[in-house]
Amino acid sequence: MRAILVSTLAIALAGCAGGYAETASLSPPAVSQNMPETPASLDPSDSVLFWSDERRSAAFRDMESLFPGLEVAPANRPRLLDDGTSLDAASAAQARQFMADTAVSGLIVLKDGNVVFEEYGLGFEAEQRWTSFSVAKSFTSTLLGAAIADGHIASVDQPVTEIIPALAGTAYDGVSVGQIASMTSGVAWNEDYTDPDSDVAKMLAITPVAGESQAVTYARTLEREAPAGEKWVYKTLETNLLGLIVEEATGKSLAAYAAEKIVEPAGFEGGLFWMQDLTGGNIGGCCLSLRLSDYARFGQFVLEGGEGVVPDGWFAEAGSPLVEFGPRAPGYGYGYQWWTYPGDTYGAQGIFGQAITIVPSQNLVVAAVSNWPTATSSDNRAAFQALVRQIVKNAE
Repeated sequence: MRAILVSTLAIALAGCAGGYAETASLSPPAVSQNMPETPASLDPSDSVLFWSDERRSAAFRDMESLFPGLEVAPANRPRLLDDGTSLDAASAAQARQFMADTAVSGLIVLKDGNVVFEEYGLGFEAEQRWTSFSVAKSFTSTLLGAAIADGHIASVDQPVTEIIPALAGTAYDGVSVGQIASMTSGVAWNEDYTDPDSDVAKMLAITPVAGESQAVTYARTLEREAPAGEKWVYKTLETNLLGLIVEEATGKSLAAYAAEKIVEPAGFEGGLFWMQDLTGGNIGGCCLSLRLSDYARFGQFVLEGGEGVVPDGWFAEAGSPLVEFGPRAPGYGYGYQWWTYPGDTYGAQGIFGQAITIVPSQNLVVAAVSNWPTATSSDNRAAFQALVRQIVKNAE
């Protein structure tokens, strides 16, 4: 049995699906400030988007030495991940080929909550952490669900200006929490990872304004291009705003709320690092770091429904295609910070090859961390989904 214990730019205890509510009697893991001696530059031209392969590979496993952030200690009760029956030979061979072809540093597969495949590459090891990029968005979405369950946020229909009054008079005036969560605000945005002048490259470098979140400061520069609710555009700033919504509503940092609502109930074995922006807020759309096994634990926690943490049916809704991409991508869509795939499958994904895919029908979680040579690759994403389909086919 495997006892798994203890910029810049995004599980049930003791294996019991009903165990999340039991953590309410436990103090959440401690949260502490991390401040590197020499923080990395936030100049958009020196963004991680444009670093060399070698520089990225070193940084992705050690973001806390480069950027300020909050550290969350491991869970008081780490979830044990037992070894299950290994993947069939064909699926295992395809998994290893996928790792070799797409610069994967770690790949893990859980079936019925047990580890059926776990291997590492690029010199990465099981006890190290790897950054998430936009996989963090699905963590922030989960904290939104927790804030609704706790009564801090009325519902996804609540206007964002009721929680963040500073957005009044901006392009986000008249937008709901749910429209931000589904990225259908109608606000214009450029998420081009190859362009140093894009919004996504510049948003964390904007000059801080005293008493105001950087996310709000950058939001002031944006304009509306469509009525709220009518157009989907992928916007990392909107998850940063969603994180701010959770922080304002709960009075806690994302890291502190995650310690209580994710790290402890999911039973993380290792600590969590969540990067902060220049105004000290956790970056909701990016940059938390975990062990590979803890990405899998988060996926299992989501698969099992997060009972006692989020509203009943939260993940069924958040992981459903609230936005359907239509003929250009049949079967694909977007929910509340989750990508949706054919076959009632959904997942989290981040640039440079980070991913968690959840297949409820097979009680399956597949998680990968990587260092792709480019931020995005439709071929590599397709290869990952092909691997998931292969695993599903042979598990049926």
